[in-house]
Amino acid sequence: MEQRISGEEGARDAHYAVRLAADEADLLSAQRLRYAVFVEELGAQCARADHAARLERDALDPYFDHLVLVDRHVDPATLDHVVGVYRLLPQDRADRLGCFYSDAEFDLTPLRASGRKLVELGRSCVHRGHRRGASMVHLWNGLAEYVIARKIEIMFGVASFHGADPQRHADALSFLYAHHLAPEALRVHARPEGAARPDLPDPAGIDARAAMAAIPPLIRAYLRLGGFVGQGAFVDHDFNTTDICLIMDTSAMSGRAFDYYTRKSPRG
Repeated sequence: MEQRISGEEGARDAHYAVRLAADEADLLSAQRLRYAVFVEELGAQCARADHAARLERDALDPYFDHLVLVDRHVDPATLDHVVGVYRLLPQDRADRLGCFYSDAEFDLTPLRASGRKLVELGRSCVHRGHRRGASMVHLWNGLAEYVIARKIEIMFGVASFHGADPQRHADALSFLYAHHLAPEALRVHARPEGAARPDLPDPAGIDARAAMAAIPPLIRAYLRLGGFVGQGAFVDHDFNTTDICLIMDTSAMSGRAFDYYTRKSPRG
């Protein structure tokens, strides 16, 4: 497995490093972080997690690349050195595996039929003590390098609203479908067996500012970069979330967004 994203040294500040998980300690620390965020902070059940060891993991983890944000000041032996993570599954590996993680919630036929090179993003989280400042920019820089090096054309993955009651998110979902729905050629659909069915209001009558504020910050960030959403949402009771599928066509990103996404160091 590749151990480092090219250009890391000199591109990151002294506090953080961004790399693909290099060893078992990196992976266990990423799973510990996921447990702290998803189970302890957000109340997910995560039936497949190792609750005794406080590790959120599943059978697919060995097939993914794990992009980790490392706090250089923390001893890896503590398993607390990973403070941010993305889980990444390139299309060629998904083809060998026979599925993407998102297949369980969305019909991905349009993406597969597009003939474009895909990567699935998931399990994104940052330690609560590192959410202010440049941590997310560091992660996105690492993700950009990963995507560029592999000539990825479409990024996609499940993104979540907290809580398994989709009606709570009706205004935000209506706003997303009205203003950020993916083009038909890339429009995945939530699988009917778990599809959310909130009573969506007419988008014309929604307070757009309030609806946008109700969208989780990570989803808003993808939208600013030109991201789209699939049709429908899926209720994941195990994670206590209402999920949408985010899709980003890298060729359709604006020049300004691309410059932001691929810049090598944080500004300001």
